[in-house]
Parts: sequence; C-alpha cells; structure tokens
Amino acid sequence: MDRKFGFGLLLFALVAIAVAILSPGGRTVDPNPRLPWMIEVDAHGESHVFGLTLGESTLANAREEFQEQGKMNLFLSPQGEYAIEAYFQRLFLSGLRADMVLSLNVGQQQAAEIFERGLRISKLGSGTKKVDITIPDQELLAQAKVARITYLPATDLDEKILRRHFGEPQQKLGEKKSGIVHWLYPHKGLDIAVNPDGKEVFQYVRPAEFEELMKPLDNQKIAQ
Repeated sequence: MDRKFGFGLLLFALVAIAVAILSPGGRTVDPNPRLPWMIEVDAHGESHVFGLTLGESTLANAREEFQEQGKMNLFLSPQGEYAIEAYFQRLFLSGLRADMVLSLNVGQQQAAEIFERGLRISKLGSGTKKVDITIPDQELLAQAKVARITYLPATDLDEKILRRHFGEPQQKLGEKKSGIVHWLYPHKGLDIAVNPDGKEVFQYVRPAEFEELMKPLDNQKIAQ
C-alpha cells in the first residue's frame, strides 16, 4: 500500500511539473518574456524591448534572440531615399505570434552602394524600387544596428486590451482618410496605430527619435 501511494505521489508530481513548464499548445514558458508592452527605458534614455536595445543591438543580435534569419530588403523611394529592412515572419515570442520588421541604421551612401550591387530590381505599385541584396552585403549588414521595430500582431486587439497593457496614451492623433488613430507614448518611444477595420501596427523607436517617427503624420493628423 505504501509503495503504491509513493508511486502515485511521484506520478502526480511529474504531471504537475509538466503542466507547470508547458503553456497552452505545448510551448514552453519563456523565462525571459518578450511581450510588446514590456518596454524598459533606462537612465540614459535607451529603449529595451523584445530583448533588443534600439540603436545599439545589431541584426545579428536580433537573429540570435529570435532564432530566425529573417528576409532582408533594400528599398529606394520615389523621393530618392534608401531604406534597409529585415522581415521576420510568424515569430512566436512568449506565446504570441506576430510578424516583425526591423529597420536598420545604414547611411544613405552605403545603402546606395549596396543598391548598385543588387542582384535584381523590382518596382512596387507605389513607385518604390526593391532590390535583392547580395550575400556578401547581407553578411556585412548583420552588424548594422536596429533603429526601429515594427510589430504586426497576428490577432486584432481591442482598445480595452491596449489600455490594460499599455495604459492611457499621452496623446491620440487620427488620420483623416483612413480612420486610423495613433496612440502615442513618447516617453516609451511607442506609436500604436489602432485600426478600426483591421489589425494594429506597433512602432518602436528610441524616445529621443520619437518626433522623427511622427513626421509622416504632420500633414494628415487630427487631434482626438
């Protein structure tokens, strides 16, 4: 009887441990949570989110953190401005699925040189050109620093959920044409574009660069 009781107690303990270390769907609990509302701004004004430090962490750091390589893209706008991004599709971070775009801090001259070495150029509907980056340049860009993070959640989030996790925004600005309302958290370097007809878009920058993030809205924003 004692032996059976001991075996039963051991079995119960093993089951309890298994339940404790597994989240729904069989995924292990993240010991270092990387959730979109977990933003830390240190005494130097640097923003830490998703295990990265904006303006300091490199693409290589992000690949190690996410355990994904991502797809790199180089764009040339009709205005002649270059932008290099790394796109991570269907990431699972702390149990939440999302796509993520990392904008890299690369000078315009260097980007122009990479563009000229590109393998194939395609033109998007907006008039923007996209080039496939060569393997050597991709290896070089692994050391480029992450300037901005765009987080695209897989599910639509309502305002109640946003308030619960992010708090009340310092300001709200609406776009005249789209109906999208931007919830602004300048002290965190965060802009949440709340879409009444679709999913939200989160943009993270260093707080010192928040005004730069807002410039595209200058000619179309209305206070809420």
